[in-house]
Amino acid sequence: MIKRILTGVAGVGIVAGVGFLWYAWWPAIPKIAPVQPGQFSAEKIERGRIVAAESYCVECHTRQDNGGGPMLAGDYKMETPFGDIFSSNITPDPETGIGNWSEPAFRRALQYGVSRDGSHLLPAFVYDHFTKMSDEDISDLYAWIMTRPAVHMTRRPNGFPLSISPRITLASWKLMFFTPGRYKPDPNHNAEWNRGAYLAEGAAHCGACHTPRNLAGAEEVPSHEYDGGVVDGWIAPPLNQNNPTPVVWTEDELYQYLRNGVAPLHGPAGGPMSPVAHDFLATVPESDVHAIAYYFADKAHAAERVSGDKAALEHAMADSKKDLVGFSTDPDARLYQGACGACHYNAAPAPVLGRPELALNNALWLKEPTNLYLVMLRGLTAKEGQSGVAMPSFYNALNDKDMARIAAYLRRTRTTLPPWTDLEKKAADARKLVEPPVNSSH
Repeated sequence: MIKRILTGVAGVGIVAGVGFLWYAWWPAIPKIAPVQPGQFSAEKIERGRIVAAESYCVECHTRQDNGGGPMLAGDYKMETPFGDIFSSNITPDPETGIGNWSEPAFRRALQYGVSRDGSHLLPAFVYDHFTKMSDEDISDLYAWIMTRPAVHMTRRPNGFPLSISPRITLASWKLMFFTPGRYKPDPNHNAEWNRGAYLAEGAAHCGACHTPRNLAGAEEVPSHEYDGGVVDGWIAPPLNQNNPTPVVWTEDELYQYLRNGVAPLHGPAGGPMSPVAHDFLATVPESDVHAIAYYFADKAHAAERVSGDKAALEHAMADSKKDLVGFSTDPDARLYQGACGACHYNAAPAPVLGRPELALNNALWLKEPTNLYLVMLRGLTAKEGQSGVAMPSFYNALNDKDMARIAAYLRRTRTTLPPWTDLEKKAADARKLVEPPVNSSH
């Protein structure tokens, strides 16, 4: 009897093992001759450009460090807990890029995370989102990419450690965390909501930055979808009702931020969000940006929460006066006024565009002062945030103790939240993430 049970268990194990190996193994798709750009219509290429802009392909497939690199030629550095990962060359170069990839090979990579040669792609390439894209959008994207200049360039080797076969390891990750499938419209919502959901959950992969990840690097969905995450050292704030700012991110605020790079009540887009607005979403149909804003406003239940905005706004406008009242007695107020007050002072009834009201900004309401420090250290160029409005870098003007004092002062006078801890150490940690300005003595 025991022998029969053990034999049965062994049989199940063998079947499961064979099934897993079948799941892990994908055949190579044959190479093709270089695609001739003339085979695609101008209309198809333009549709592909829009898909690429809404997917931010250029941002993640163009080297940013070491002086930058050619568009789409890869080598973009992504720092992960598992080691540095460098993006692929996706120009039509047949040797170092994807010039010998057919459209089916390209589609398989996006929808299943499998390369042309059958190897599994690292999930840093967010195929868990791209899998929701339609065949038509992927076909248009293929046409746009295959009509870009071919660049012969290799990327730096990944620092991603794999103790066993990469194919088996990545297949195991997929089996646990990846469910392929196209986006299915939700019949409980209208067309605009579904368009926004299709873009946000698919091509635009908003959750890749704004959803926390587990120890295996997978997004914690659905339990913590859009609860906020970390990207390139910045804190990506929650996009749902858990966003802590006192004034709600309404549909209009979201649209202004995504389309123009600045929301009147919440301030400018900095860090990784700046190119999303200025380089990409500013170049696509307005209706798509409205749809994304509509979707997230609904996810955050903005309409039900907006009733408290008037009181929160009035309170924030009153907060600016605290700097003037405390100027003669509070040394931290004097430091803030000298470094920041001239540009950030606002009076009723609402903030002036170009003078972000810090009492309403995400940076002061997050659990850590990281974003506040990074903006202080980096500043904002005239191309970031609100177009034509710049903020200087205080990398050399303020030391870590000064930044800690300003952070503590703002948290104390602008929010109702508990004080941040270890502020001077966190300022030093943030400084390590920022390249010193030219001619810096640091």
